[in-house]
This record gives sequence, structure tokens and C-alpha cells, in this order.
Amino acid sequence: MEFKVLPGGDITGEARVPGDKSISHRSIMLGALARGTTRVSGFLEGEDALATVAAFRAMGVRIEGPEDGEVTIHGVGLDGLSAPAQPLDLGNSGTSIRLLSGLLAGQSFSSELTGDESLRGRPMGRVIDPLTLMGAEIKGAAGGRPPLHITGGRALKGIHYDLPMASAQVKSCVLLAGLYASGTTSVTEPAPTRDHTERMLRGFGYEVKTGGGVISLEGGGALQATSIDVPADISSAAFFLVAASIAPGSDLLLTHVGINPTRIGVINILRLMGADISLRNQREVGGEPVADIRVRHASLRGIEIPADQVPLAIDEFPALFIAAACAEGRTVLRGAEELRVKESDRIASMAEGLATLGIRNEVLEDGIIIEGGTLGGGVIRTFHDHRIAMSFAVAALRAEGEIHILDCDHVATSFPGFDALARGLGLQISAMTD
Repeated sequence: MEFKVLPGGDITGEARVPGDKSISHRSIMLGALARGTTRVSGFLEGEDALATVAAFRAMGVRIEGPEDGEVTIHGVGLDGLSAPAQPLDLGNSGTSIRLLSGLLAGQSFSSELTGDESLRGRPMGRVIDPLTLMGAEIKGAAGGRPPLHITGGRALKGIHYDLPMASAQVKSCVLLAGLYASGTTSVTEPAPTRDHTERMLRGFGYEVKTGGGVISLEGGGALQATSIDVPADISSAAFFLVAASIAPGSDLLLTHVGINPTRIGVINILRLMGADISLRNQREVGGEPVADIRVRHASLRGIEIPADQVPLAIDEFPALFIAAACAEGRTVLRGAEELRVKESDRIASMAEGLATLGIRNEVLEDGIIIEGGTLGGGVIRTFHDHRIAMSFAVAALRAEGEIHILDCDHVATSFPGFDALARGLGLQISAMTD
């Protein structure tokens, strides 16, 4: 699938973007390992989250749905999973493979985790290393890449692990392995990352201690079934926060968006750039803070992005790079090495696309410098990355020519129906298939 987006337009109206991908993944994983029946509403029916559903079905868990965002999970308990008959294919989902590595490291059976071409190119050493320290036996292909072969029947022991870089996926992998480990498993974060795993474990009745940048739990407990209402995903909302900010005449209300304090870097950064964003009807749903977000067009200015905001916006930077391209002056991002190992090297991928549209930029080892300017039209490569595709679709609102975006199939991994929703709000986008 390819997108063609005509230049200009504004973003107006009201919308609810799909459910939070991180929470959707975790609801299936913990629901499957709980005792009893867990009911989920607002579940993201994107390909990544569906890959997690398929993996647990392959391990003997009965899961009804999803249907209109409703999922019912009949949990089997921490020790109730069955050996899958074949390798677990996780598609494009880095969250699935990294978190499942932790869960499967403590099982009595062996397993193999694989995925599509993009996922098989992503390094997994950052989860293999701490799991090996815990006593797991995991072997990958060259460079620690998938497929990952996990040997069953290995006794895990709790460790303390200092994360070399801020990563919610690595933190979650270690903590989930800790459910099966003897003693205490703890992780120190160099900077706060999304805390959905900790919140959801507590929601399932499992004690997790936090303080001073250290998160810890004891192995050998049990999870009790619960109900989960998944808020709209702020990572998906980010494209429209940027869209309404850069397009003159825009006035948009996004409803029921998760505003977890470990995820609101995109709002904080856009506000520092001068965006007109306000939070309404703030409330808590299932242990997660939620709000309606109003955003109106504003003149943006380039900034040096504060280091403490980088881990709070790591998935939203492709969209933020478009905001930087439309801002007056220079935007500087440093300390974002994590972007190099996402679905694509997002620093290099975005830099190429921005240059194609006439935006000057300088790639740094751990970030990028973007000079605000005038966007032209052109043909964009996405490198199989859903967020690259959606970011450049939004860029057309301020472009002087048509933007043709190649290889957009992966948009469905996180945002099924993106083009239809965007079109309804004012983006002049059309999707074409071969």
C-alpha cells in the first residue's frame, strides 16, 4: 500500500484514535498468566497486538475476540502455558518479542520467537544479556537477532540490573522474567520510561516496589484476573497533535487519550515549541490517567529538546521531527540512541525523508539537528516503518507539493484505519494498493 497526500488543508473536528498499543500487549500477556477471566475493552486491533494474541493462543490460552475492542482472556496461571507446536511469529512487533523473551525464559518448555524481515533485523542483545545473567539460555542469529531460541527448564534467579539505556521494553522483559525467578529481581533506570508494566502488574494484584529509579518484585507470586479499559494511544494521537499544530485554521479535540506521566513527552515538547495544547476532563481509568486533548494551530519555534523529555517521547519523535521542520529556527535532539533500533533507524529514515522534501538536517550519532524551512513535495521511503509513513503524511499539510509515500502496509501494525480517520479530519490523503 502507498499513500498519496495533496498539499494543504487543516485539521478540525473530534476523534478518538485507536487504543494504546503498549497497554493492549500487556493486557493479553498478564491476562493469560492470571488466574480467572480478564475482560479488556478499547483493545487495539492492530497487527502488532494481534500477534501477541496469536502467540498466547498458540500456547494454549483461550482468548475470545477481539471484537469492537472487546477481548475476553481465560487465564491459565503463571505455570499454565503449553509448548507451542511451531515457532511463534510475532510479525513486526518489537514489544511482543522483547517482553515474551522474558516470560518464556522461565518456562518448562523450549520455544522459538521470530517475525517478519524488519523484526529479524532488529538487535535483541539488550534482552538476551540480562536474561542470560538470570540463568536463561537464549540463542539468536548473527548479532543477537531473531529468530531467538529459548531453552526451557532453566531455573532463573533474581538479579539487580542497571539498564545501560532507558528502555521500557528491556525493563519489562527483566521484570516479567522475575515473575519466574527465585528471590528479588530489580532494575535501575537511568531515566524514567513508560511504567505500564508496573501499573498493570499491580492491577493484577502483584506487588511491585518503586523508588529512587529502582523497580523491584519478588518471584513466585500469582496474578489475579481483572478488567482493563485501554485508553487511546498517545503515540497515535501524536500525529494529529502535530498536524493540528502546524496547519493554519486547525482546531481538534482528541478524546479519552492516555496521559501517563511517563508518556507525555510529546505534549511537553510541543508546548515548549509554542503549541496550543490543553487537557480537559482529566480522570483515571483502570489505574491510567486519561484526558481529552484540544489542540489548535500555533506558530512553532525550534528548541533544544530537554534530555529528561527524550525517554518520555521516544516513539513520537518521527512526528515531532515534522513539527521541527515546520518551526522557525533550529531544533536539536541528543541522547536518543534508542531511535536507531526501532522498526527502522528512525534518525536515518526521517533525515532522508526530510532532505527529500527540502529540509536541511544534520544527523548525529544520538540524534539530529533540523532547520525549520519550507517543505516541498517528493517520494518518501518508509523502510517498513509505520511511524515514518504517518509522519510524512502529516507533513503534506504544510508542503508545497504532493507527497507520495511508499510501502505503507505496516501502518496497520499500530493504527488501522489511519488514512480514513485522517481524511475525515481534513488531510487530503488517498491510499492505493498494487
